[in-house]
Amino acid sequence: MTYLASCSQGAFSRTLGNAVVEYQQTLLRHGAAWELWMSEVDRARQLFANLINASLDEIAVVPTLSNAAYQVASTRDWFLRSRIVTTDMEFPSVAHVWLAQRANGAKVSHVEDRGGVVEPEDYLALIDETCGIVSIPLISYRNGARLPVKEVVAAARKAGAATFVDAYQGAGVEPIDVREIGCDFLAAGALKFLLGLPGIAFLYVRAGVEDSYDPPATGWFGRRDPFGFNPRELDYPKHARRFESGTPAIPAAYGAVAGMRVLGELDPHVVRKHVTRLGHYAQHALEDERFSSPLCDSLRGPQIALLDENPTDLAAYLNSRRIVTSPRGNAVRIALHYYNTTEDVDALVTAVRDYRRLT
Repeated sequence: MTYLASCSQGAFSRTLGNAVVEYQQTLLRHGAAWELWMSEVDRARQLFANLINASLDEIAVVPTLSNAAYQVASTRDWFLRSRIVTTDMEFPSVAHVWLAQRANGAKVSHVEDRGGVVEPEDYLALIDETCGIVSIPLISYRNGARLPVKEVVAAARKAGAATFVDAYQGAGVEPIDVREIGCDFLAAGALKFLLGLPGIAFLYVRAGVEDSYDPPATGWFGRRDPFGFNPRELDYPKHARRFESGTPAIPAAYGAVAGMRVLGELDPHVVRKHVTRLGHYAQHALEDERFSSPLCDSLRGPQIALLDENPTDLAAYLNSRRIVTSPRGNAVRIALHYYNTTEDVDALVTAVRDYRRLT
């Protein structure tokens, strides 16, 4: 199989397969192995913290990126600062959370997609002292374009606005340093380039960030002592775990640990260089094709978006050739990871050319 769909689901590694079996063994050997399971959740939390240069107490374990965005949105005072600045390049899972805040008094402003790229000035024109949240993806799901995260975060901080970064399409293939970025919140899940399973995501909450309201979507893992079992006390911890709610998806935690262990053996700068080189190679090899992804290496992340009138049909044909891609909108998304090679790209190029001759 030629696997080019990590923007949707990361490839299934032997390490991940072993982790799934390990979870199964905890059930067979111990039954309710809560101590083992919580250790694995904490291990996932620590590995993600290491990945983005955060401290352990700055990471909340949540089920999805939608949940991460909602937890942030639910603690903001939209009457104090009513505007949310987002972009058409935002994944709907996050964008819809922001739109839903209009019922609570928020006003949503969108940075438009101008030919598949977003310039810093597009955001800066909308950022002022009325902004409550400025939301920006590290890399767009639509076409793999890198967005000007550092410039936007700096401008938002200057205006006194909080910042939310969706790093789902970058974590695992892009070096991420939250100290360098300077954001207040950053979220990513294990499903895609982190090579894990669905059901778990991570929310970075910068130490010192204050909430206007306590998170209303809470649960026993949002307490200072989850195993205290006091039904009459709602005590939120000061650190990021105040954004947690119910029992984490334990199998997904095992998967997240497996994926991040694989990635932890790699230099993220080397990974990015490899992926960039493959993207450059692929776009030149497919020189007769049209793309919505940036042609410039510095603006293109780990994904190439190949335009097509019927992307689902093209993806189905590629799949029949054992080449897995991810169609979205008007393009077939070709996601590149460290395990991909020029031979993978060559197989893709041959298959696309064969498809064009057939159609």
